[in-house]
Amino acid sequence: MDSKFHPSIPFYEALKFWLKLGFISFGGPAGQIAIMHKELVEEKRWISEKRFLHALNYCMVLPGPEAQQLAIYIGWLLHRTWGGVVAGVLFVLPSLFILIGLSYVYVAFGNVAWVAALLYGIKPAVAALVVQAVHRIGSKTLKTPTTAPILWAVAVSSFLALYFFHLLFPVIVIAAAMVGILGARFSPSQFASSAGHGVKKSNTDTAFPAVIDDNTPTPEHALFKKSRLATVIVVGAVLWLIPMAILMLYQGWQGALTQMAWFFTKAALLTFGGAYAVLPYVYQGAVEQFGWLSGTQMIDGLALGETTPGPLIMVVAFVAFVGGWAKQVLGLESLFLGAALAATMVTWFTFLPSFIFILAGGPLVETTHNNLKFTAPLTAITAAVVGVIASLALFFISHIAVKSGTTGTLFERFDYFAIVAAVVAAVALIRYKVGVIPVLIASALGGLVWRSLT
Repeated sequence: MDSKFHPSIPFYEALKFWLKLGFISFGGPAGQIAIMHKELVEEKRWISEKRFLHALNYCMVLPGPEAQQLAIYIGWLLHRTWGGVVAGVLFVLPSLFILIGLSYVYVAFGNVAWVAALLYGIKPAVAALVVQAVHRIGSKTLKTPTTAPILWAVAVSSFLALYFFHLLFPVIVIAAAMVGILGARFSPSQFASSAGHGVKKSNTDTAFPAVIDDNTPTPEHALFKKSRLATVIVVGAVLWLIPMAILMLYQGWQGALTQMAWFFTKAALLTFGGAYAVLPYVYQGAVEQFGWLSGTQMIDGLALGETTPGPLIMVVAFVAFVGGWAKQVLGLESLFLGAALAATMVTWFTFLPSFIFILAGGPLVETTHNNLKFTAPLTAITAAVVGVIASLALFFISHIAVKSGTTGTLFERFDYFAIVAAVVAAVALIRYKVGVIPVLIASALGGLVWRSLT
């Protein structure tokens, strides 16, 4: 296990998967986690259910995009530091390129009707992906109401607290962790992680273990060492300070690029609860404080972020591109170069903390995967996240089900295409196990056809 790459999984195989994931990671964190669970736990068997959920629990309590952090964690566990770096970079790189291209089309050519029609068709499928994630993660975490009533109570309470009472996500996380701490002492059976189960080979009745199974020893490179922790922190600080120093020398503290770098560094440290928790902060700074783009442009960018692969927080690349275009950040005739640089630079500062959190904290987490005192609070947090994702699903459904900017009775305002498309997509994903890409393509084409007929 101390070899450079995991002996059972060639690095190029992992490289192919992480690259593929970067292009198919639609549906926000819920959809992305569901894709990784299906591929890595159920099909490839690179990691067991228990170890996967243990890593996910840690990523859930960190600021930043938990799905990307989970990819970094698994990549690091399999193939050391470079495995984590490759997994994390490829998770966002396709999204960055796609958003730069779409942002250019947006600012150069305006709102193209056929693009809007495709996005209109994709939104119901995104809602269905979130519903699928609630089903998949909930069924793995909550067991049944009779065997885990406390976890069900945590999930339902989290849903109500977020959707109806708008309680802050960190408060929900802290409350769930406290329930887990008490549960480990008074009702440990409900908080014991279910053992990772083998997935049956085709045409056989024999289950086979994961490469990193429940009881697989932590690899040598993932063991905690103070010297390694110090190295990760120092390298991370240098990788932040060097580009910031260059921006300061080039533009000064008040320069647009410098202000973007500092603002999105702060945003990266505030994204507890996912992108939706930090979007009001981004809106306030980017629109109201700095004027990098308008409120309408921010909403359009969010729509693009929802319907492209990668973390939803990648909307920051759109914000930076539009802001860089408007502010002419490089002072060159080519507005595209300046805007693309702004988008790339902001992506760097937004996602760098995620790599530091995983590479620095991962060894500590690996020492606790059989320690109930540590895992019980994280299990309770995962149950709370099920409720949070359910509230997000209801939020999506309620917004796509009613036509915006229309008048009349509620029945007249219903968007029947979106409702039907969401139901069909959910059935295809959950009942018939249709892949994410075919569902998204079919939904996009359906939206294009519907808009052309109406």
